[in-house]
Amino acid sequence: MRTLRRIVLGICALAVAFVTVIASVVTWTWSSADVSTVGTTEFTRPLHIPPLADSSIDADGTRVFSLDMRAGTTEFEAGRATETWGFNGSYLGPTLRANRGEKVRVRVRNALPEASTVHWHGMHLPAEMDGGPHQMVEPGDIWSPEWTVAQPASTLWYHPHPHGETEDHVRRGLAGMFLVDDGPAPALPSTYGVDDLPVIVQDVRLRDNRLDGAHEIFRNSGFLGDRTMVNGTLNPYHEVGDELVRLRLLNASTARVYTFAFDDIRPFALVGTDGGLLERPATLDRVRLSPGERAEIVVRMRPGERTVLRSGRLDVGMDFWGNRFSGGDDSFDVLELRAAETLRTSEGVPEYLAAQTLPNPEDSVAERRFELAGMAINGNAMAMDRIDTVVTRGATETWVVVNVDGQPHNFHVHDVRFRITAYNGGLPPPELSGAKDTVFLPPNTTARLVLRFDGPADPDTPYMYHCHLLWHEDQGMMGQFVVVEPGQAAATLPGHEH
Repeated sequence: MRTLRRIVLGICALAVAFVTVIASVVTWTWSSADVSTVGTTEFTRPLHIPPLADSSIDADGTRVFSLDMRAGTTEFEAGRATETWGFNGSYLGPTLRANRGEKVRVRVRNALPEASTVHWHGMHLPAEMDGGPHQMVEPGDIWSPEWTVAQPASTLWYHPHPHGETEDHVRRGLAGMFLVDDGPAPALPSTYGVDDLPVIVQDVRLRDNRLDGAHEIFRNSGFLGDRTMVNGTLNPYHEVGDELVRLRLLNASTARVYTFAFDDIRPFALVGTDGGLLERPATLDRVRLSPGERAEIVVRMRPGERTVLRSGRLDVGMDFWGNRFSGGDDSFDVLELRAAETLRTSEGVPEYLAAQTLPNPEDSVAERRFELAGMAINGNAMAMDRIDTVVTRGATETWVVVNVDGQPHNFHVHDVRFRITAYNGGLPPPELSGAKDTVFLPPNTTARLVLRFDGPADPDTPYMYHCHLLWHEDQGMMGQFVVVEPGQAAATLPGHEH
């Protein structure tokens, strides 16, 4: 009996010890899960402005750019070389710029040790030029897509899209902006790099001589870094010489959602979203961007002052656990603006910006439902040989996108700009009222999107729709659609039978 008691007491002691260890690990993991650089950042580095890409004009009037994907090293901190990838350099890439109606060609050369792609995020163009996972560029090869720019003025970007490897390739540094101009332009700040600034925001973690890409425990959203960079610059500041400054905000992180605001909660004018300028500016004091989303804002500066662009905590109604491990409790000092003692006078933001050409919901001829859950869409993980959706050229459709998962997602559609007619049962907020190609979906959120598929038709080559939290995309939360002529059937991709 005494022996049995000792055994029982020993088992109980082991159980208590085990529970104590587990509780300690969970407590430590919880307490160390949040990150904040607010109030502790010393802004010591001038903001790098990506150069405007060189281009030439062919005899037929085509504007030609060249992009080389390269491996190299970058000193984010003095004396510390980090292995990185970039376009035409060691990290990030130049800003491409073209006019509406202009024919462009981009000579993409892959000098990397592995295959990749270049996707023109937000661009309306033929599927075979889109740069998705079906347009892989092998090491040493050259790919030269060409198309006619056929959309309003907007802030777009380019990045890799290899199936299963997108998070890794973007995190290493392969990204850049593509600006579309469409004159005559409204009287907004427009001198690139002076009062019109690209603001490419990424979160990173430096470890030894590399950019760490590890997914920490419970981080189901993907990689989350412990500090931010803008245009590849740590702790950046920018000296401002104008009363009004336009910031073209791009969330180029792979998983993190930012809530941008200034440290003094000053108001700013939201003038553009993913797909272009709003009809009229909206006055806000914060704007939330999930991976892939863009926002153009105009902020007023006073002589001699400083203000800090910050990202605050995420407030989307998630439970405390999900919010914590999705980076929702994190906060960052992102960029300091330093105004000169004397500023160039700037006119106010115009009351009218641009005519809207968004799809009309009354023209919708079909409604489709897309459920996001379990690293799949409508229960199907991505398959390169399966066409999930067939749409007719010229048709307008309504897509109802629902996050039925317990974690955040977003939804990006290639080629088209869509209108959001309802968000979580109500009218969309101002930041979702313009042309969009990516929308954030917290758990249990529904968005109604109206899309018009203007073509060109190509039954053989699909576009993508997917979650732009890139690890989710890599794990299979992506589908494929083709645009066909009325009455035309989609082609059978290799290995798939309809």
